[in-house]
Amino acid sequence: MYRITILKITITIIFLLFIPIIGSTQIYFPSNYGNTWVLESEDGAERVTYVIDTSEETFNGKQLGLLTITFETIGTETIMTDNLYVDFEEDGIKLYRIEADLGPVFGIAHAVFYPPALFYPYTLQIGDTWEVTAETEVKLTGPVSFTTVNEVVAIEDVVTPAKVFKNCAKIKISSKSTSKLGSSRSTSYQWLAPNTGPIKFKNSQDIVYQLIHSNRLYDVTQDGVINILDLVYVASRFGEENTEGDLNKDGIVDILDLVLISQNFGK
Repeated sequence: MYRITILKITITIIFLLFIPIIGSTQIYFPSNYGNTWVLESEDGAERVTYVIDTSEETFNGKQLGLLTITFETIGTETIMTDNLYVDFEEDGIKLYRIEADLGPVFGIAHAVFYPPALFYPYTLQIGDTWEVTAETEVKLTGPVSFTTVNEVVAIEDVVTPAKVFKNCAKIKISSKSTSKLGSSRSTSYQWLAPNTGPIKFKNSQDIVYQLIHSNRLYDVTQDGVINILDLVYVASRFGEENTEGDLNKDGIVDILDLVLISQNFGK
């Protein structure tokens, strides 16, 4: 018991020493390979999964990353996946190419961006705006032009089944598409939590999706990377009940929570 107490005190001291550097950078869409976010609709009928991974695609000798966004109706075989080929630059995620799954009727739409378009800035504040414009060919409708205007309209706290997130950026996404069939407009909203990423989405049909799982939840120190500081943070709360260190939500901080941290090191 004495040795365990000394260990906890030592770990706590180490954690306190590192407090000044924690949270110094707020990145709203962490781009580490392996990052995963799972959001479900409030009625539990639909799920959206975001995954960042490597790809075999290159541009001017640069290997691009792959952001896949999968939409599925739970309990059915209805699954559609968009593949976004991206690069992670200093100012944010740059978009080079999209393969958008429009379903069995309209097929896969391809769009290339040159120069690459800004998909999401890493840092956000109220009033920030950016635009993405694309042209593609869609089965049955022919050429289609598509524009989205993104605007940060609020910084607010968001409650999800995963946890409560502070200071989230609420982004209004105004979309317009034009084809030979005419034009259509829609508005949706995306919420990004600092150093966590997408945690809520409301589509143009007012269906709300909320985060239920993400490996980013293991970045308990909110410094943008899962590392020894997160391990120290959780270890310093070993044995406590219902605290931030209880990552698997089983009611107590134990070895299982430390394992989750170690399995996601570097993400």
